[in-house]
Amino acid sequence: MTTWQAEPLPLFQTPEWARLIGVFDLETTGIDVENDRIVTAHVGVLDVDGHVVDARDWLADPGVEIPAGAAAIHGISTERARAEGAPAPRVVSEVVDALSALFAAGIPVVAYNAPFDFSLLKNEAIRHGVEPIAAPSPVIDPLVVDKTYDRYRRGKRTLSVVAEHYSVPLESAHEACADAVAAGRLALALAEKFGPWMPSTLDELHTRQIGWARAQAASLTEYFIKIGRLDAMAPPVDGAWPIR
Repeated sequence: MTTWQAEPLPLFQTPEWARLIGVFDLETTGIDVENDRIVTAHVGVLDVDGHVVDARDWLADPGVEIPAGAAAIHGISTERARAEGAPAPRVVSEVVDALSALFAAGIPVVAYNAPFDFSLLKNEAIRHGVEPIAAPSPVIDPLVVDKTYDRYRRGKRTLSVVAEHYSVPLESAHEACADAVAAGRLALALAEKFGPWMPSTLDELHTRQIGWARAQAASLTEYFIKIGRLDAMAPPVDGAWPIR
């Protein structure tokens, strides 16, 4: 007698890309992607269950003073960076190489609010004479994906808040390693919840995020004008993704 087995429901099918993902995060001297510098960096790889299968961390001597406000967030002082950090050009080159290897292997890289990290890394690469990653792809940005599939949820969309919403642990927030791993696990949680409605291929998901990010920036611009935070004649919120 043959035992009947139910076919898996589409709701429980996650996208193929979720089997292996890269993760990337920077902690920096500030939030100006053109002028601020890398202090710490993390590039890693997670499996479908969110386990870390490969990882590397960097501490850089950025070559400039680390403002007290930035140091209070990520815990790295100027003195420590100078004493323990590797030269910034070497760190930038190695981070670029690590990410380039993932992209070359077709492994998507997860970065929460991707335009910040990839744009700052690009400008650091140019600053130190390293060939930049001009068009990172494929990238998965949980911030953009979450805003798309749960658009009307109230509240902040910081990594810590969104991770908590999806029951993703985030210990030692604002450490590059912790933030990168949490963002990766958040991407996997989003894939599990919204997989049936997501594009079926990585290339399509990457391309869709470009449009989603542009639409989200336009909506945010309208909101800022409505509440008086932005003048109607001012430049709109930049919706370029995943790099500016």
